[in-house]
Amino acid sequence: MRELLLKEKYYKEIVPKLKEELKLKNNLMAPKINKVVVNIGIGRMSQQANFQDRILPEIIKDLTIVTGQKPKPTTAKKSISGFKLRQGQIIGLKVTLRRSRMYDFMDKIIKTVFPRVRDFKGIDLKNIDKNGNLSIGLKEHVVFPEISPETSKVDFGLEITVVAKARNKDEAIKLYRLIGIPLKK
Repeated sequence: MRELLLKEKYYKEIVPKLKEELKLKNNLMAPKINKVVVNIGIGRMSQQANFQDRILPEIIKDLTIVTGQKPKPTTAKKSISGFKLRQGQIIGLKVTLRRSRMYDFMDKIIKTVFPRVRDFKGIDLKNIDKNGNLSIGLKEHVVFPEISPETSKVDFGLEITVVAKARNKDEAIKLYRLIGIPLKK
């Protein structure tokens, strides 16, 4: 028997458990994940020579492979001389995943990426804010199975924000535990 994908597992197993535990009247009141946002801050890499020609296309290619969606560049809103920053300069990339891509990405993170992270002992509960949104930071992108460390020309970290629709932090923690995200006690 095959293992359920995260989307199927959510609707068939997790929603009934949440409905029972939280004493909800219907399935639509159960907490759920709205979207997953993946961010990369380019920062100091943009100061290097050939950034626009060589480094930026490599970062975009790797992020596209990891998420399955092309990233949107984020630009500086104003110039800050202390940071050597000019208005309109690319300072980051972001991808917003929704629906089936979001569930597939979360499934990949839970089942393959977290086990590949060195010295991983779980996600601290401090990473969940009062609204139930979870922020995860990864120091290197080579923990994703699609990226080969030998062929990857640039090394960067990324931040993953899981935006949940929950009434409070406790409901979101129950949702994350049932989904399979390894949270610390």
